Amino acid sequence: MRSSLLRPAPGPVDLTEFDPSETPGFGDDKEAGEASLQALETELSELQERMFAHRGDQDAPRVLLVLQGMDTAGKGGTIRKAVALVDPQGLKITGFKAPTAEERGHDFLWRVRRALPEPGFIGVFDRSHYEDVLIQRVRAMAPPEEIERRYDAINEFEADLVEGGCRIVKCMLHISAETQRERLLARLDNPAKHWKFNPGDIDERAVWDDYQRAYEITLERNNTDQAPWHIVPSDRKWYRNLAVASLLHETMSAMDLAWPEADFDVEAQRARLLDDPAQR
Repeated sequence: MRSSLLRPAPGPVDLTEFDPSETPGFGDDKEAGEASLQALETELSELQERMFAHRGDQDAPRVLLVLQGMDTAGKGGTIRKAVALVDPQGLKITGFKAPTAEERGHDFLWRVRRALPEPGFIGVFDRSHYEDVLIQRVRAMAPPEEIERRYDAINEFEADLVEGGCRIVKCMLHISAETQRERLLARLDNPAKHWKFNPGDIDERAVWDDYQRAYEITLERNNTDQAPWHIVPSDRKWYRNLAVASLLHETMSAMDLAWPEADFDVEAQRARLLDDPAQR
């Protein structure tokens, strides 16, 4: 599927116009979707290996995948099913929780900069710097003027990353309130999932509309050409996984990744092996 199918148009965003159960660019066949996801593995894995092969070069490209969404939208599931198609040694996965006392003593982007992927790596943010204009806006954890400043700071931060060779793939995992309720109930119904349940998630549902508005604002204010947002319908897990993997594949395919040239004489090393005394 093409990334353009998931990218909101410039200007104001109304999330009620985006159906979380739709499957843009694909049909309703879950089995076909899962097969398409697995079919991406070979190419996506090779693209990641080509990039990882340059990891010692400070000018090597890198990719940052940002996953944002309401609780149960499937950030962890997306990592397990879509991101896991590539070699884990080339991944850096960071989950952002409530800031620590040390982190609160710095600008909100301080901890984010420390978690960025090194050259040659794919970085994955399970939540991200956008928490500072989402939950902090909804729960009034920062003054309105500070929240406003952060939108521009994020755009500048992401533009600098792109200029430095980092491609950014931003995904808002869009689910409905009904689907979230079903997934929370499923956690309560299964003792093996109780550890994943947070009673605070129910509290956050009380301000669902406020969160939707906060998302709409950042989808408008931080949807740039350098780092566009993608609204990924996530009521259907199989489609969510396929969409994110496809976005990664499209992004990395456009990077024209080449294998690094050998820094040794290939033929001389071949001759050494053919004359290997251990094989005599």
